[in-house]
Amino acid sequence: MGEPWVAHESWELVEEASEIAGRDVAELLLRAGADELQQTRSSQLATFVLSLVVLDAVERLGVVPTAAAGHSLGEYTALTATGALSFADGVRIVAARGEAMQVAAEDNPGTMAAILGLDDDDCDAACRRADGDVWVANFNAPGQVVIAGSRDGVAAAGAVAKEMGAKKVMALPVGGAFHTPYMGQARDELRKAIAQATLREPDVPVVANIDARLHTDPDDWSGILSAQLCSPVRWRQSVQRLVDDGCRTFVELGTGAVLTGMAKRIAPEAKAFSVSAPDDLDKLLEILAGESPHPRALDGEHLYMSERIVVSPAAGVFTPDPRWSDGAHVEVGDILGHIGGVEVRSLFAGSIGGFNALDGERVTASQPIAWLRTA
Repeated sequence: MGEPWVAHESWELVEEASEIAGRDVAELLLRAGADELQQTRSSQLATFVLSLVVLDAVERLGVVPTAAAGHSLGEYTALTATGALSFADGVRIVAARGEAMQVAAEDNPGTMAAILGLDDDDCDAACRRADGDVWVANFNAPGQVVIAGSRDGVAAAGAVAKEMGAKKVMALPVGGAFHTPYMGQARDELRKAIAQATLREPDVPVVANIDARLHTDPDDWSGILSAQLCSPVRWRQSVQRLVDDGCRTFVELGTGAVLTGMAKRIAPEAKAFSVSAPDDLDKLLEILAGESPHPRALDGEHLYMSERIVVSPAAGVFTPDPRWSDGAHVEVGDILGHIGGVEVRSLFAGSIGGFNALDGERVTASQPIAWLRTA
């Protein structure tokens, strides 16, 4: 998962996380096999850290959210992303959570399965009719619900679900019955880890898994995170809550695009996009530039009668032409630099008053690149 990010500046978080957790996170992200990553003590730490590497890369672009949410483990990422948890506290809690859930999964072996093509209430009814240790664990999207519990219980509920009209019951390659009472014994260790952390008010509201409501009070989150361990993830309801509150663009940070696919099913009218590799950063800027009132690149913009701005014709990394410095005279059509492979040409003649974009900075379409004195 980590290979695309090794050369990126944000990869430095991996070394920091390794020191905090006392584990080689780079090993997990670059070389660990499927057997090791199926263990929740490894998968949670690896996923959390990589998601924050991606977040750091996006923050370097100057992109900020209006609200945040995370699916299960992702709730800790969302809290860290919004400043409710420090990076160090987030790593420590996630490491403790993964270890506690691993022990619980070994003491109470269980499994999970996705039920496709059946509504939420019928999936819940199938679990009840199975009359065993099986519960709804995730309300993911319309027609996609995950159940969890004992192997016999999940098999029985799956059979009932098919009788009720489910299109498919698909076993998931996980190491336990998460978000069910089988995780109850892990709550004490999780509570201890949370108690040692400092929870702050998030910069923007975070939607909680357990109730699909926006929360900003730091005093709420200790109980929410503890309860989340044994409660179903109400992801469908969480995304719908964000839509109801006006969100129209969803950006998933981290490996893969599972949540992006869910968002498109929950809110087909909204935009959803995933950032899982550095190449996605420029695409993100292009999408967000389209959200502005002037989605097309501007040819130029008047400041005063004697000053002009040269703006970016595209989204990407800016590289200035070394010929130009403050005070240098340019003519119409001179190339001031490049955005990736796109030329940044001046539409005006004049002397350079200064560059607004730095060498290596990622810019959006229409972002100011330089300003000129034309008289």
